Amino acid sequence: MIQTISDIFATVQGWLFETLVQPLVFATGMGEFVEEAFTGTEWVLVGVCELVILFVILRPLESIIPVHAISNPRARWNDFIYTVLQRLGVIPILAFLILDPVLSIAAEALHLEGWGTFNLDQVWPGVTDLALVSFFLYLIVIDLFEYGYHWAQHNVRWMWALHSLHHSQQDMNLWSDDRNHVLDDLVHDIFLGLVALAIGVEPSQYILLVSASRMLQSLQHANVRIHFGRIGEYLLVSPRFHRTHHAIGIGHESRGRNSLGGHNFAVLFPIWDVLFRTAHFAQGFAMTGVRDQLPPPAGRSRDYGQGFWRQQWLGVKRMIESSRKKVR
Repeated sequence: MIQTISDIFATVQGWLFETLVQPLVFATGMGEFVEEAFTGTEWVLVGVCELVILFVILRPLESIIPVHAISNPRARWNDFIYTVLQRLGVIPILAFLILDPVLSIAAEALHLEGWGTFNLDQVWPGVTDLALVSFFLYLIVIDLFEYGYHWAQHNVRWMWALHSLHHSQQDMNLWSDDRNHVLDDLVHDIFLGLVALAIGVEPSQYILLVSASRMLQSLQHANVRIHFGRIGEYLLVSPRFHRTHHAIGIGHESRGRNSLGGHNFAVLFPIWDVLFRTAHFAQGFAMTGVRDQLPPPAGRSRDYGQGFWRQQWLGVKRMIESSRKKVR
């Protein structure tokens, strides 16, 4: 079954590339990027599959078991725009185009100095090089770095200035995972790409790793009353666990009045929060947002914008302000 799906996917990718992408690449005089264009075609096709699966499975669940009624449909639509841009590979491909030439130069310099490459799947030959084992090994290691990066997004001023856009959604839904500032996404994807390359992840496997992570994160952000039970909550980040991270004064604000210090930074596996003592297993489904969105005296009635371009501009503005003073 899996092999059949893989074959169908490869056939569609080949047809799409040969029929549309490759002629366009050569017509625009960018023939030297034909290999990158083939990889980009795969990113786009995987993203289309993700969008279809999310809409078919998670959208009905949001209607059947919602945490709350969506009060701002426009905000949901805006989040969907972010998701299309991210899932169809616009940001990942841009990150790749920036990263690829830099890494090629770095790899050549290291090779001249006698430094070889490191492959995590070769740590235990015969075991870690098995396809399924290496996949989960890469997923775990990358998720550890994701935890650290996510923690930094809440504790480094300029990073929070950008990342706070993600937390400003008070009507969380299945598309909210990709509600991020473009600069935030770009830095994140470059960081993740560097980690993947450092541990020897193959490009084709990297796409699957990213896709698996994104699908689970869409579930985490969905407006669904779902948790994984007493044991399951420790194994995989659930919508309830991650919703606590988005809660005002409990989950995401690492400092400030009524804050518990910042919790639930794990992207996939709660074990990182348990190990670093940032886990908070709440029993309820909290309402979400950022403290300074609240009216005075609790907040500052801060505007994070309604449309895509307004949100992007305000994010840049917050980042500039953060270099001068504390932004939260």
